[in-house]
Amino acid sequence: MNPNSKGRPWWREPYMWLVLGGPLVVVVASFVTYGLATSRPDPIVVRDADAEAQRVGKTLTPEQRDSLTPAIQARNHVASPER
Repeated sequence: MNPNSKGRPWWREPYMWLVLGGPLVVVVASFVTYGLATSRPDPIVVRDADAEAQRVGKTLTPEQRDSLTPAIQARNHVASPER
């Protein structure tokens, strides 16, 4: 390259946009994902295991009914942690 030539400005270099474009897209996508996650929280699950079992024609034993409780409590705590 001729030492007296100026060259092109940095924003006109296509390789610069390849280098900066990928991380820029990731940053924008992370803000979009964050916005979607905070604007649409998961609803609290109120699950009546007995009603669901009757709907499909089964009955639950007390052990089966109690086995569902920890999973529902954990899911609801994640959906609304402020208690």
